[in-house]
Amino acid sequence: MSGVKTVFEPQKVVLIGSSKIREKVGMASPQLFKSVIYNMKKFFGGKTYVLDVNGKAGYKKLSKLPEIPELAVIMLPSKQSVEQAEKCAKMSVKALVIITGGFRDEQRQQLLKIKEEYGTRILGPNTIMGVINTANGLNTTFERNVMPKKGNIAVISQSGGVGACLLDWACFYNVGISKFAFVGDKIDIDDVDLLRYFGNDRRTKVICLYMEGVKEGRKFIEETRKIVKKKPILALKGGTTRESAKRAKSHTASIAGSDEIFDAAFKKAGIIRVKDIEELMNAAIAFSKQPPMRGDNVAVISNVGGPAILAADAVARNNLKLAALSEKTKKRIQSLYPGVDATNPIDMIADARAERYSKVLGLVLADKNVDGALVINMLKSCFFEPEDAEVIKKVAARYPNKPVVDVPAGGEDFTLVYEVLGDTSIPLYNLPEKAVKVLKFLRIYAKIAEKH
Repeated sequence: MSGVKTVFEPQKVVLIGSSKIREKVGMASPQLFKSVIYNMKKFFGGKTYVLDVNGKAGYKKLSKLPEIPELAVIMLPSKQSVEQAEKCAKMSVKALVIITGGFRDEQRQQLLKIKEEYGTRILGPNTIMGVINTANGLNTTFERNVMPKKGNIAVISQSGGVGACLLDWACFYNVGISKFAFVGDKIDIDDVDLLRYFGNDRRTKVICLYMEGVKEGRKFIEETRKIVKKKPILALKGGTTRESAKRAKSHTASIAGSDEIFDAAFKKAGIIRVKDIEELMNAAIAFSKQPPMRGDNVAVISNVGGPAILAADAVARNNLKLAALSEKTKKRIQSLYPGVDATNPIDMIADARAERYSKVLGLVLADKNVDGALVINMLKSCFFEPEDAEVIKKVAARYPNKPVVDVPAGGEDFTLVYEVLGDTSIPLYNLPEKAVKVLKFLRIYAKIAEKH
């Protein structure tokens, strides 16, 4: 594992590229090289050396470096990348991240031979953007100034494009990330290596995985079964149709296999499967902020009737249950607020403000018949103000074993409440159905953790 650890936790890094070479079709270019240099010098807390094979942007030869770096990031066309990889391995560089693609099978074999002969670990080729570690500022992406905030979500993406979408999402919504890995062709370091590393990473609470194929299925299942005892793994699988599976094979040289086989493998491994990119991020945010849900019983607390009913419908569709509140809880709510019908889903009426939300949510979470709560707070057509949402965080903190998710439904309403709760432990969703789905995932993981 030391080589995989080096990919994310080096003290010294050398960036190898060219200030002149520009592929007609391919990623190698002076622009990419300069942008990676910019990000590394801006964010990375360790030492960054630059090796320009044309000798303009830094050192011209590895032998001229004042010390041997642990990690090399290679951004050259395939032929030159293989040459530089061998030079790095001979100098005892522990790990390589190869950004560029376009490698023929014989060149992949050359890289594997280098790995076997010298023990140098290789991420890639065709990683496109390499790796990010928010803890030490390691950032080999070529999108200037793109750096997610520190957090506890780790991402493994076999696709540069899907990974870039997840990265953009994380930056736009200020979602906390621990580490990011764009794995590309996986000739050496693969999903299993990265899952094992993230499984032991104390800064990672939940692992997101986008994959198109896997080479060693049994090993993959065995490793993930160990990891899910400690933290959830969420998987989005690409290449689920015959047509897209063919494309996946040419895209990242992956072995796709039938979707039914993957589905069975995920279930056996205890991996939670999601259907799209949005669902992956929604679930990851919930797991990063809230506990698993220990039972099926959900309470819905709202200031509007229609969305509460839609939430109740979604609860049933997702094989959860509307919690049957105790008579004591119902009587207490109705004595405090005579106009409120305390039947779940609870419609607190459109004039509900912070005080009513605080009292009702507190009583509901204290009820032993409730395993988790979905709170809806609309602003339009209601008296609720964004600052009222603060009480949701405070009340939820008193019940750390019961997940609470919040729904400021819509667009502008969501944005306004997100400004208040976005950086807190309360996950927010713009539709009731999305919030119910993440509660379902929190419930599924509780069952997986018990079983494994």
